Amino acid sequence: MEPARFSGILAGRVVDTVGVPQMGAVVMLYNRYDRFVTKLVTCERGLFAFDSLTPNQYSIRVTLSSFIPAVRRNIAIQSGLRSFLTINLSSMLSSIELVHLSPGQVPVMSEEWKWVLRSGTGTRPALRMLPGGGVDISDPSRPVARASNVFSGTRGVVALSSGEGGPLSSAGSQADLGTSFALATSVYGANRVSVSGNVGYASHSGTPTAGFATSYARDTNTGPQVNVIMRQMFLPARISAALASGRNDSMPALQSLSVAFIDRVQIHDSLQLEYGSSLESVSFVDRLNYASPFARVRWGSAESGAVEFAFSSGTPAVKLLNPGELNGTELKHQLNTLSLFPRVSVRDGHAHVQRAQNFELGYRKEAVGRKFAASAWREDVSNAAFNAKGPAGALEGSELLPDLSSNLAVVNGGSYRRMGYEATVTQNLGESHRAMIGYGYSGALTMLAAGLPVASAAEMRSALRTTGQHSLTARMSGTAPATKTRYAASYRITDYSKLNPVHLPLTQRTTLEPGLNLYLRQPIPGAGLLSGRLEASAEWRNLLGQGYLPLATPGGHRLLLIQTPRALRGGVSLIF
Repeated sequence: MEPARFSGILAGRVVDTVGVPQMGAVVMLYNRYDRFVTKLVTCERGLFAFDSLTPNQYSIRVTLSSFIPAVRRNIAIQSGLRSFLTINLSSMLSSIELVHLSPGQVPVMSEEWKWVLRSGTGTRPALRMLPGGGVDISDPSRPVARASNVFSGTRGVVALSSGEGGPLSSAGSQADLGTSFALATSVYGANRVSVSGNVGYASHSGTPTAGFATSYARDTNTGPQVNVIMRQMFLPARISAALASGRNDSMPALQSLSVAFIDRVQIHDSLQLEYGSSLESVSFVDRLNYASPFARVRWGSAESGAVEFAFSSGTPAVKLLNPGELNGTELKHQLNTLSLFPRVSVRDGHAHVQRAQNFELGYRKEAVGRKFAASAWREDVSNAAFNAKGPAGALEGSELLPDLSSNLAVVNGGSYRRMGYEATVTQNLGESHRAMIGYGYSGALTMLAAGLPVASAAEMRSALRTTGQHSLTARMSGTAPATKTRYAASYRITDYSKLNPVHLPLTQRTTLEPGLNLYLRQPIPGAGLLSGRLEASAEWRNLLGQGYLPLATPGGHRLLLIQTPRALRGGVSLIF
């Protein structure tokens, strides 16, 4: 007589969505308290079996690479019965079906019949998106954004401004276009998209002055970022008659299209690489196409000391520049760079764009309440575009172009090479104020023989020479506690009888600007609109008009070469 069985059997078969047996699947068995009991691996037919199980409640978990794990809880094991599980693994939804069988019996439903039931419309499971979101199937620990929150973290700024120049005007011709806006949002929490525009006023020819930019990035801190920028400027009343042949309808417009990308790679815990390039097409008298690559490597951190090496070739790598405490937000930095037209000049009847090759090595370290920074750089500039001011006829009209950000002209200064180094110390004064002092040495431009008259632009270019120049800069910045006014004031002491072009640092966070400069950002209390805030701004750059290089002309007149003209700019911004 066969003895009575006081234990049960739990067996099963593991297949994929098309019914192919899966060998090597790991089946783990847990008791009613979710404590691990044992595990098995399926055979070549996808079968497994746990023998001699004490009657109780059990749970199993089936895992296999490339499939979503399948879990089944509260499986009741009874004495003398064999429980059979049909496990279907899928890359989307895995399932386990339980059938209680007596020893020696076969499953009550064949695989063909199960597929008939699964394919039937009336027996399909109802899948709904819950309003509270769900779980990412590929990563159960990562929540999925709600269907209603496709766009999140939306922020924007609308600015009305007037004046000349701007914080980045030393990098190019920064025109004040009038009304600007920028909007940035996150799509499904992992894609950043921003759109910005700067729109001015149309001339009597009907051609408007405008600039538009779009930006896309996969993630906030990592992954590539792509930018597309279109700009257009038309000033018919100020184009040279030699270029326009005296007719307004044939006067050219300055148009540019730029496509740029930047990527960041974390090579090591302490080693990061940033690299990218921009492809730009400029149309003004001639059509110019060029590429501007850039890269920066950083080793270490600001707390322990960071060493950076940067390289750029072509137009300024504004993507590597720090937005700065004055611009406030990344969106305002986008607006400043959007209106940054290339530095275009005319030489021998052809248009040229100022290009520079820059190598820079920098070091930064932050201590408690104090920051140290130092850098050394070498800069090779071709087709340098300098501002010029003088009487009519001081230089031939075919060599002059109007400046887009002031009432000055632009002249081609040829090529030059210079080297320099800078060192700054920033000290916190309480929680709201900071003081900085910096020393620098760099190449400056002067005339080969001062006082000799210059009859043409070609003579001017041949007479320019590079010489060394020391400078000392003091700067105060912070926020007034009572009014919440953000301010920054700086003054650079140097020999202003020489022309000292501003160097835009690629490894430092502060630009040593010439002359006396003052920046103010004032929130307007009680004027919040649409959950945003209003802010008034004012900027005075090179208030004392320093750094102008005088040149004599054969007619007894004086021509001034200017790298950083005196400028005043103000506006109101709505930030939300």
